Amino acid sequence: MARQPLADLPPLPTLEFEQSLWQAGVFPTAGLDEAGRGAWAGPVAAAAVILPPDDADLLKHLHGVRDSKQMTARAREGFAAVIRETALAWGVGFASVEEIETHGIVPATRLAMMRALQECALYPRHLLIDALRLPEIPLPQTSLIKGDARSLSIAAASVLAKTARDALMRDLARQYPQYGFEVHKGYGTARHRRALQQWGPCPLHRRTYRPVMHLSDLWKASAAPHPEPAEP
Repeated sequence: MARQPLADLPPLPTLEFEQSLWQAGVFPTAGLDEAGRGAWAGPVAAAAVILPPDDADLLKHLHGVRDSKQMTARAREGFAAVIRETALAWGVGFASVEEIETHGIVPATRLAMMRALQECALYPRHLLIDALRLPEIPLPQTSLIKGDARSLSIAAASVLAKTARDALMRDLARQYPQYGFEVHKGYGTARHRRALQQWGPCPLHRRTYRPVMHLSDLWKASAAPHPEPAEP
């Protein structure tokens, strides 16, 4: 797993890793990243992006793409369209709440990444992945700590994963309007905390997550009937 001091991170992700592979004749190369791994509710999403090695203006087209968490929602949505138009191939995959609860978040994230790869029109020869490896995939892989800050392919994947998951959470919010999923997307905000305490968990909640378990217990305690006072 390739590490790099935070102080040495570039101001924007580059094509350093991609170009090293392209110059060695390794193509296509896919960048992969996830979104929703730390959320309390909803699926985890992943995306795979294969960028074109022969586009001299690639850095110009995608200038401003970075770790999706550092971008505004408007910027993410705008760049998501540019990424889909610029990439040679891309794919998005999800792993459900049930899969997260059954297998754990890391295996579920890997499952979402493998599904994203299956959605790509091109099959890559090398994977650039943010902080993970996919042992089930028989391909050379480079796992990069802070990969979405270092590799443009990974950063582009983080944008597609985030925007796809946000859109899904907005749709799911219509089924469970009391939780505000359209606003916080399932993450542990103060509003989400209050909703859990008031309404308890719904089928979208990851009940094995400790904060959800704790707030669910508080909800059960508050919803339980209080004992009648003993007669004198």
